[in-house]
Amino acid sequence: MKTPTSEVVPREQAVVHEVDPNTRRDDCDGEEKSEAAAMGIGELTKNNGSEYSFLTSNSPPPPPPPPHRSSMAAAAAAATAAVAATRLHPPLLFHSAPRAQPQLRLRILLPSPPPLRLRRRFPLLAVAAAAAASTSAGEGSAEEAAEKSDKARKLQRRVLVGVAIGVGAGGVVVAGGWVFAAAMAAVGLAGAREYFGLVRGTAVGGGTPPPRYVSRVCSAICSLMPILTLYYGRMDVPLTFSAFIIAISLLLQRGNPRFAQLTSSVFGLFYCGYLPSFWVKLRCGLAAPALNTSIAHNWPILLGGQAHWTVGLVATLISISSIIAADTSAFLCGRAFGRTPLTNISPKKTLEGALAGLTGCVLTTVLLSTLFRWPRSLLSATAYGILIFLGSLFGDLIESLIKRDAGVKDSGSLIPGHGGILDRVDSYVFTGALCYSFVRVALPLYGV
Repeated sequence: MKTPTSEVVPREQAVVHEVDPNTRRDDCDGEEKSEAAAMGIGELTKNNGSEYSFLTSNSPPPPPPPPHRSSMAAAAAAATAAVAATRLHPPLLFHSAPRAQPQLRLRILLPSPPPLRLRRRFPLLAVAAAAAASTSAGEGSAEEAAEKSDKARKLQRRVLVGVAIGVGAGGVVVAGGWVFAAAMAAVGLAGAREYFGLVRGTAVGGGTPPPRYVSRVCSAICSLMPILTLYYGRMDVPLTFSAFIIAISLLLQRGNPRFAQLTSSVFGLFYCGYLPSFWVKLRCGLAAPALNTSIAHNWPILLGGQAHWTVGLVATLISISSIIAADTSAFLCGRAFGRTPLTNISPKKTLEGALAGLTGCVLTTVLLSTLFRWPRSLLSATAYGILIFLGSLFGDLIESLIKRDAGVKDSGSLIPGHGGILDRVDSYVFTGALCYSFVRVALPLYGV
């Protein structure tokens, strides 16, 4: 026979389930009520004595119907079936969140490098192994490689520019005359502009630079001094007259003149005009022929013949070559073995580098004096080399002092890879005056 089913009560929204009449009421009465309450569905209520209904918690409970003992077991079975169905199909509120999928990681296994024997025999394998090693190095090694390549490019550019400057300067020195004087005038003009630019940079630290029109007049005078030296053969009158003009112009300026303006302007005339003019006196003023020089006997007549090789030409070539040797030796040895600082003006200069520069300068002077047979005495050649080194070191330190007060690393950017013109000729500024004085005073008969 058919089991009775519960009627649907619209007001209470009761859920009716079929029950088994053979099930005992005691097995499900308390257990299913508590389980249904935990699920949040509603309450179990008796309906018409034969069914159990699940009532929602939002609606008020209906009045209890008259009990029927015969259908209690069937109601319990219906409640059990309802709970089982709820477990099989839980509400959407109890759906678990989807699990996050693990990230897919790919690992590329590079082949191991080939043996050394195969790499020597097949260069392409060595290239492939190097490429694989560089690929697996990572970002850190890539940055280091880029930094090393950048330094290598800068060093290569510095060397190429230095060689080009050396070849050009050698041609100008050999040519002499107005070519050499014009080159010195150009160097004096560029150096004066950079010097007064550094002086204006000291205004940040409280300095008082001269007005711009004064610095331009000083730069023009510095460029004229080498030419006037070649034409007149002396510099005392042009320098004195120029200093007087600069002093008058500073005193007549608007505002309050400062003594620092006068000192920086006069020192600019001395540093960028008067001292470089001694190279003109050394190269073009010492016109005595170097009779013992073997190169002069084979010099072409179209280029001046034997008379072209004078004491001034030989002394200038030895001086410039010794300065280059001193700077190169000091740089390389100081970078490799330098430990003791030389002075606070230039922290990168070391005592070991200075000693190496002195040794390289003296050796170069002695070797070239043997080649050119000037000066004839070994003691004179050694003293000449020591004097050249002291002049180059002193000039370098003076320029470092000016840059330190201005708060800059380079005096300019005129020469690629080397900085400004003062950065390249600072070792030559005082050396020309010392060499000229040594030849004129210390060497009898100009060392011939």
